[in-house]
Amino acid sequence: MSTLHADAVRVLKEWDAPDAQQERLRLGYLDHLAAHPDGLWKACGDGHITASALVVDPSSGRVLLTLHKKLKMWLQMGGHCEPDDASLAATAFREATEESGIAGLTSLSSAPVALDRHHTPCAWHLDVQYAVLAPPGAVEAISEESLDLKWYGYERVGDVADDSVQRLLARTRVVLGI
Repeated sequence: MSTLHADAVRVLKEWDAPDAQQERLRLGYLDHLAAHPDGLWKACGDGHITASALVVDPSSGRVLLTLHKKLKMWLQMGGHCEPDDASLAATAFREATEESGIAGLTSLSSAPVALDRHHTPCAWHLDVQYAVLAPPGAVEAISEESLDLKWYGYERVGDVADDSVQRLLARTRVVLGI
């Protein structure tokens, strides 16, 4: 078992799901990892664990979303685990930094904020979602994985993003106490 696989199992075992639906996902993710030693990698055709992070600027009440190049949807930053990632939190942080172009991001917590399972062109993604904090006045830079990046006030996220992103924002705001 890889170190990342062990970390994923530990994170999911220790995470206190906020509701029954999140608990079902948590248990399903653990079952997936028990059944698939390769369950973290894109090559796992039965689905794979991914990690993402919502970039939040609490000082201005906004979040940074990416217009995903392949999916053509406004989403949080995130993606596939890589062999050099030490943990799921590190995967999410790496993806947030690469896709936002923002230096100086900080993790809100080493624990996930939420879980989301969704189908993509490559397979089912069992996404472990985190939040990262942008420094005040942060300036983004578009990566090759984005068509666009844009800051949205909390109240505007529902105008552009799907239910998954809206749930992630709501959970992040609870964790932040706002």
